[in-house]
Amino acid sequence: MIETEHGNFEVIKDYKEALEIKVFNERYVGFLDKYTYIVGDFSADMLRFRGFTKDKRSTITDYLIESCTPNAPYFVLKRINKE
Repeated sequence: MIETEHGNFEVIKDYKEALEIKVFNERYVGFLDKYTYIVGDFSADMLRFRGFTKDKRSTITDYLIESCTPNAPYFVLKRINKE
């Protein structure tokens, strides 16, 4: 589990060590709060985010293949709600 300024997350995948907490906190935007899964990928040296709900989780692989630069660093996080 990781703690960020925007909540706690479980790291599902960190391909090529893409996850940098400082950059994540700087680029994160509030509309991502409604998503259970957050995918971050680097394109043209810029971190991009895409949110996925629980029921759309299976489309993450499709997104990575179809919308991300091949072999680009990326991460997949799952939001953890504090109890």
